Amino acid sequence: MRTAAIPVAAAALVLVAGCSSMPWGGASRASAHAEVAPTAGHTARGTVDFTQRGDDVLVAASFSGLAPGAHGFHIHEKGDCSAPDATSAGGHFNPTARPHGDPMQGEHHLGDLPMLQADAGGNARLNATIQGASLRGGATNLIGRAVVVHAQRDDYRSQPAGDSGARVACGVIAAK
Repeated sequence: MRTAAIPVAAAALVLVAGCSSMPWGGASRASAHAEVAPTAGHTARGTVDFTQRGDDVLVAASFSGLAPGAHGFHIHEKGDCSAPDATSAGGHFNPTARPHGDPMQGEHHLGDLPMLQADAGGNARLNATIQGASLRGGATNLIGRAVVVHAQRDDYRSQPAGDSGARVACGVIAAK
């Protein structure tokens, strides 16, 4: 009886060890990227990288060609930047039907991001976390949506979009 238990135990150990490195829900580090290009009449451009970490998505953005100062920065519902003014990207991504607001406090759209702060040379960098977002599918999936930079600061109050002005740059989020 003991000799039969050893191969069964060994097989179980191999099975458990093989599964332990397999993360729940797919790849452990799902990632995505957006090349953000200027809309008609503007010069802003940049890149945004997205990395899944648990139930959140980390965002690393870098831009140039912006007017100095604050700029609204959002994920929009449609991955379509074909209109000269990027209105083809639709409104802010909001799968949870919340009001527009400050992503650092209180209720807000899932697509509401912290503002970009451009320096005197028009450059801006941002690192942020989107809580509850996904790069792996489902209602909160960011893949196939658009990243949009606006001409003005986001007031985080005006509904539905924060009164942040024209869309100066747009890019589609694609899986890496």
